[in-house]
Amino acid sequence: MPKLALVAIGGNSLIRAGQRGTVAEQRDNAATTAKYIAQLIRNDYFVVLTHGNGPQVGAQLLRSELASSQVHPEPLDVCVADTQGSIGYVLEHALQRALDEASMRVPVVTVLTQVVVGGDDPGFLHPTKPVGPFYSEEEARRRERELGWKMVEDADRGYRRVVASPEPLEIVEIDAIRRLVLNGYIVIAAGGGGIPVVRRDGYVEGVEAVIDKDLVSALLARELNVDTFIISTDAEKVFLNYRKPNQQALDRITVSEAELYFTDGHFPPGNMGPKISSAIRFIRGGGKEAVITSPECLLDAVRGRTGTHIVPDERVFS
Repeated sequence: MPKLALVAIGGNSLIRAGQRGTVAEQRDNAATTAKYIAQLIRNDYFVVLTHGNGPQVGAQLLRSELASSQVHPEPLDVCVADTQGSIGYVLEHALQRALDEASMRVPVVTVLTQVVVGGDDPGFLHPTKPVGPFYSEEEARRRERELGWKMVEDADRGYRRVVASPEPLEIVEIDAIRRLVLNGYIVIAAGGGGIPVVRRDGYVEGVEAVIDKDLVSALLARELNVDTFIISTDAEKVFLNYRKPNQQALDRITVSEAELYFTDGHFPPGNMGPKISSAIRFIRGGGKEAVITSPECLLDAVRGRTGTHIVPDERVFS
């Protein structure tokens, strides 16, 4: 019987280091990632897909601000909605082609997904979520002065803009997503962490924020009761003491061990931190297994041959 996996693909699946992020580049990268997803499906995994949108939503914001003298600017929630649609479109095409080439007839659909956050979330007071491209320090300071952006150094690769990143509380379209999955669709959902909304007077209303896609992915994985929550990133495994002489790859650890390593500061907030935190939330919420690995290693990882596997404490020896 096929297993259900939620695969959260990172930004590197669409825009790789050193690329400009053109649509042509994103199509090519999506085609490569789609082949690895198709391998999972061929090997008895049914898939729900989520994705990041940091570079794309940053570019959308920049376009909006640079063109503000000519057209009305778009608020951040609308920029997230725009990129959900455009990235979903690119991924749908890539997945459908990969499935067709593998002689598998499986429908693929993108669901524009709203995610409820708290209006009083402290994330609105302390922006932390990086979006958009990397800048030099000089260019970052100029944008702080001229555009009022908050800029931080990110993963030793340069400076990026940071925006509010409140906690995800509820997925508005969860019933529709669940029905599509039960009816045999591969669903692309909660792209970029979902469109951030708050509940006011019985209705939802968009707010200026970008929700962490790994945290939303963990929430969606729990809601769908998936067998495996897979976080696809640019590393085959997670490391302790990363890039130090004593770095150590993690193969299979308990959720308690993951929490200890997280508390000890092994996982930077702007890099591996949210992924480990999301895996912990999934397991603590009743999940069976979380796997962190690179796109090309997806199949080997779910077979236990590679990747970092985080499991409940009682399953470490099972």
